[in-house]
Amino acid sequence: MQNVKHLLTKVEQGWKSIFSHRSAWLASGVLLGALVILGIRFAAYKPADHVHYHANFAVYINGAREEFKDPSYYEDVLACAPTGNDITPAERAHMHDNVNNVVHVHDHAVTWGQFFTNIGWYIGDDFVKTRTTMYTASGNSELHIMLNNQDYTGLTLITNMLIKDQDVLLVSFGDISKASLQQEYKTIPHTAHSYDVGKDPASCSAGGGSVTTGDRFKHLF
Repeated sequence: MQNVKHLLTKVEQGWKSIFSHRSAWLASGVLLGALVILGIRFAAYKPADHVHYHANFAVYINGAREEFKDPSYYEDVLACAPTGNDITPAERAHMHDNVNNVVHVHDHAVTWGQFFTNIGWYIGDDFVKTRTTMYTASGNSELHIMLNNQDYTGLTLITNMLIKDQDVLLVSFGDISKASLQQEYKTIPHTAHSYDVGKDPASCSAGGGSVTTGDRFKHLF
């Protein structure tokens, strides 16, 4: 009888040992699986869809470059807003920090017409309207448009064209030759790329900026 009891005790201890090892393996497996999932989330993390890219431009009226000196032409850092239903027209496309040749775009499908409307200007097929003055084609004075070194004068309405990353736009009104138009175009800085890959003067993080380790940890769980 004692031998039977001893055998049963051994069997019971054996099963406890098996279950103990299985529990340990199960716990280890769960922990390993969780670590793998978190590792994948950490490595694959991408920020939410945040549009932010830049274009360069200039406006000339009768041979004089518009400097956009009034501070009201420029948005503050609060204009760095995510896309979505709450984004305002001014947040979608604007200028910052008295830099008068860089457009900051923060949304999809923004047109040049929308940008100029945001700063209180209107560009038509044959006119330029500033905040104070209307300039309409008359005689030899006309509206000239150059985009990415292509002359679109009289060919298309620039206001309906989307602002694309690193576009370079010249709007020039007056009686000027093609050679003068080219000279005006050459004065436009090509700085959009540097804004794309760097920090804005207003501390808006560019859309092409890298994701930091801190960003990945914040969105890990």
